[in-house]
Amino acid sequence: MRGEYKTPGGKLVGVDVVVDAAGKPVTCTIDGDFFVLGDDDVARAMLADLGAALVAGSPLADVFRRYPSLELVGVDAAAISKAYQRALRKEENGSSDEKGRSICANVGVDDVSDILTSNADAFHQIRKKRWSSLHPQVVHDVTRTPVEQMETDEDWARQVAAGQRAATLRFWSWSGPAVVVGRFQSIEQEVDVEAAKREGFDVVRRSTGGGAMFIEPGKVITYSLYAPKGFVASVPLEESFRLCDQWAVDALNGLGIAAFFSGTNDIACAQGKIGGAAQRFFPPTDGGPGALLHHVTLAYDIDAQKMGRILKTSSEKLSDKAVKSAVKRVAPIRRQTDMRFEILSSYLETRAKLSYN
Repeated sequence: MRGEYKTPGGKLVGVDVVVDAAGKPVTCTIDGDFFVLGDDDVARAMLADLGAALVAGSPLADVFRRYPSLELVGVDAAAISKAYQRALRKEENGSSDEKGRSICANVGVDDVSDILTSNADAFHQIRKKRWSSLHPQVVHDVTRTPVEQMETDEDWARQVAAGQRAATLRFWSWSGPAVVVGRFQSIEQEVDVEAAKREGFDVVRRSTGGGAMFIEPGKVITYSLYAPKGFVASVPLEESFRLCDQWAVDALNGLGIAAFFSGTNDIACAQGKIGGAAQRFFPPTDGGPGALLHHVTLAYDIDAQKMGRILKTSSEKLSDKAVKSAVKRVAPIRRQTDMRFEILSSYLETRAKLSYN
């Protein structure tokens, strides 16, 4: 039995419950496009404990208190509980009209958001100073398979975490089409696996949270920032996305595309979503500084009908959106500029290099 709940302005959480012949819950698993910042094994242990607490009827707050090193972003205990109740058919699945925004549970960040969110000029100066100090190497990487790209992303981040690689901004391309699902998503709930196979799409899982991405070579621009963890020190999560991607929004604005940040981790325009970002922190190793992995996929063009055949999108996931169609919500860059893909890619790489000068 499955239930879902979408936090208005936040993320979707899904709960799958196995019940016995009498309808009593036996086991429970949690998935979704939320983020969990912290150690991967610890994050999975926390989600397992939350599932066990739901079955036992124990307070979820007690579970959160046992994991002070983790930050759950996009959902909270109330959202998880609501999804669980829906799985047991004690509450209707469907659209929500509740007001709200992205939730951070168990926050462990030193919050200096006052200066960052209330003073745009101050944030601009902080961003400029941090990018100048970071001075990442900009790399146009070789084309790789979807599986190799996922491995490279994590490998390079761990190298930065160990002090074995300098800060790097990598632009990368794909050798074949793929669906990339988030770290905590259920493949079965997000992807029509048989349709993906028929269309020649690999289904791979990335090491960060967030939602599924539909990838076709030559139709998406993908980049990853691998930076010492101190680059986003004392910056709240939502502002850290802006710190990492403001240069890209400025570059799109320079083409006459009125791009802006939307929600926690999206880049959008008035016509819809252009792209999405995801992050993960890696702990220090071998005396290194630890690392931030921040990657972005921008839609240059898209076969929306093919995407609709391969990706599954529940009505609950779109419950707080003005447009109730995942296909119609996408606004690829090609609809807004005549610039060819190769030229646009080169333009963005050049703007990235100028962002810290």
